[in-house]
Amino acid sequence: MFKVSKEFSFDMAHILDGHDGKCQNLHGHTYKLQVEVMSAQLHQSGAKKGMVVDFSDLKTVVKKFILDPMDHAFIYDNTSERECKIARLLVELDSKTFGIPVRTTAEEMSRFIFNRLKHDTGLPVSAIRLWETPTSFCEYRE
Repeated sequence: MFKVSKEFSFDMAHILDGHDGKCQNLHGHTYKLQVEVMSAQLHQSGAKKGMVVDFSDLKTVVKKFILDPMDHAFIYDNTSERECKIARLLVELDSKTFGIPVRTTAEEMSRFIFNRLKHDTGLPVSAIRLWETPTSFCEYRE
């Protein structure tokens, strides 16, 4: 089995509606994202021969589906009335927002990113690791 991974960085703001601590307030993080791709087989011919995935192709997919919509955006739980209200105000002010159907914890965001990459792009993702701070991360795999 072959595993390759690539790391990315993005900044975003969020709140955790209903949290019992400081995270109920608007705040931001610089996230580190590691995308792991796994395959038992390497490409057998062509320009990708001997590769699980071309790192350049991986970068292109992650940029399009994750970084472009999420970097420097307010990420919000689109099932939370309070977070949607904040997002609407930010949109009125021409600010970038991105809604997801779950609470924006590191755990839920890891699962969201995994599913978006694996199921929406067909990328053979085996794990997502998401650092919310330099010392705190979450891993999601199926």
